[in-house]
Amino acid sequence: MSAELRRVQETGGGTLLLSLPKAWARRNNVKRGSFVAVIERADGCLVIDPRRHEHVPLAVSLSPSPNLEREILGRYLAGADVIEIAAKGLDIDQRERVKQLARWLVGLEIVEEDANKIVMQCLLEPSAFPPDKILRREYLIAVGMFRDAITSLLEGNRELAQDVIGRDEEVDRLYFLLVRVLRTLILNPRLSEKLGIALIDCLDYRLVASVVETIGDNSVKIARSVINLGGAKPCPDLQRMISEASNTIFSMYEDAMRAFFTRDIDLAGEIMKRRSDVLPLLSKIDLEIAKQSLELVPHLSAVSAALGRLCDQGVDLAELVVTP
Repeated sequence: MSAELRRVQETGGGTLLLSLPKAWARRNNVKRGSFVAVIERADGCLVIDPRRHEHVPLAVSLSPSPNLEREILGRYLAGADVIEIAAKGLDIDQRERVKQLARWLVGLEIVEEDANKIVMQCLLEPSAFPPDKILRREYLIAVGMFRDAITSLLEGNRELAQDVIGRDEEVDRLYFLLVRVLRTLILNPRLSEKLGIALIDCLDYRLVASVVETIGDNSVKIARSVINLGGAKPCPDLQRMISEASNTIFSMYEDAMRAFFTRDIDLAGEIMKRRSDVLPLLSKIDLEIAKQSLELVPHLSAVSAALGRLCDQGVDLAELVVTP
């Protein structure tokens, strides 16, 4: 869209005036006496927002279907404030599916229910959930899962492995919450400025959060392998190599997140080089696994494969670091 130049006028009292484009005013229902918000951006530009200051709740109505959970999730992520599930005679299974999902999504509460409908409302105030805090919390849980998954493997601790699996739900909840908040910021630049998040950074946050969520998923795969091993521990050589590889991967995560928040390009470059330290170790781990008993090989191989993916995710995080 090309820029339109308009001359600034001055009244006798010294007030500066600028006329608004007539077509724009008509499209946005701006008339004489209307109020618009004038916001100054960090770069000095002024944004004229014709929307009302009050938040108008976004309400959607859905009908039960085999994809009901996915439809509710999609509306939640898109920023819907009120989600109504309406049908004549909602059955018990449909109600339970809706209630389970409501418990899983942060801030979504059932506020009304009768024989023919369930109404859920998102009670979140986006300004109370800065994206950086959500992302840091998601990361701390996911990386804690990774460390505990490795500990459970080295110690043959199936209880700890089960605990790791249970924590994955919280990572998913935080990921979906972050996606909802980021979409809200994109639709509301004023809120974005209030939280100090540039709109262009929202994509980076989304990508980093997705990688962090995958770290949790691969930690779960290691934990499931521990359970399948039935308490059997890797041999001492394998323990040493797995511990060394996981420590290097963990350091990649720590530095990658620090580089992301500080925009440290040099540190990000060092992380990507560190992958070359892990790959030979993973090859040695695979060779040692091949010497183990046949009943252990499939589960230990699954661990090795997960470590390879976890290493790649450390590089993925580093590659998302860009200059401001």
